[in-house]
Amino acid sequence: MLTAAVVLSLVPQMAWAGGSRGSGGAAESPSATPSGGAGDDGSLYASVVAYDESKNGSGGSAGPVAPAGDWKPPACWFEPKWTPEEFEDEFRRRWDVPHFSGAGEAYASDQARYIKGKPYEDFNKEKSGEGMWWDMVRDETRAKASDPAAFACSGATFWVDNGDTPEVENAITPDILAQLAYSRLKVPGTKVALAPEVATKVNLPTWAWLDKATFKEVAVTASLDAGGLNIQATTTAKPVSLKLEPGTKDATTFPASGECAINADGSIGEPYAKGKADEEPSCGLTYLRSSGGKTFPLQATVTWEIAWTGSGGTGGDLPDGTFGAEQAVTVEEIQSVNR
Repeated sequence: MLTAAVVLSLVPQMAWAGGSRGSGGAAESPSATPSGGAGDDGSLYASVVAYDESKNGSGGSAGPVAPAGDWKPPACWFEPKWTPEEFEDEFRRRWDVPHFSGAGEAYASDQARYIKGKPYEDFNKEKSGEGMWWDMVRDETRAKASDPAAFACSGATFWVDNGDTPEVENAITPDILAQLAYSRLKVPGTKVALAPEVATKVNLPTWAWLDKATFKEVAVTASLDAGGLNIQATTTAKPVSLKLEPGTKDATTFPASGECAINADGSIGEPYAKGKADEEPSCGLTYLRSSGGKTFPLQATVTWEIAWTGSGGTGGDLPDGTFGAEQAVTVEEIQSVNR
């Protein structure tokens, strides 16, 4: 059972009507303590969206892509959450505390809205099986950080008949599912293979490449099957280029831009082979001075092209993402012996 102190912290965030957020009312100040995407007790803002990450990147070096620009996936949205019976259980659990100062008005308003016929009666249990209660969901990380975007969805919990489309901004769609899947993408690490491998030499071309066998596209599918909705979206990240930053101004890159395009077979760059010592690599760099017994921080960043396909023939492009890693490179002077 929740204590009065806990409920006091929750009342300003409740998606229900009453004193906290009247129907269609504005959200409370973002400074209010958020309960996060799953709610502090695992229910209030928990999502029913399911994720298939079987084709996602894995391993200790895998990580999330950073979207280009200031794009971010939705911080809040509305989705079908509860049957009438589930909503009644949630409602009564939330209010099953001794009354405290300031709670009476909110409680009375919620009773009127969901129990006493203004506009719903007895949690719409007479329509059980014909629809679901929709409520907001907030991204847990951004809500806990008091990101204003996580509090942009406002309005009381509302009923939607199966098959109907609610006229509310940020109602769950394949497009929103695609963006949520984007936020879960993990791509392989970007440690490039180098030749020479252990230490390179001043003015010696260093070849760099990423193998197609370990460097491939990844995907996450987000789906929702509730309230008469059965929608899904698959978001796919495909590697398109590798950018090399030598870690010192005293270096040149191949190509000069430092951007190595992906090859037709899915690899980037080309492994060094015997007999190519006098050739310039298609992807690589040359250091013009030694690292002086230390190392240079070579930054290798891959750009990923992001696209999605979803229910009903939907689909499109999402902002490119990047993921990079730093690796230490030792550069030695070429020693010569005078006789």
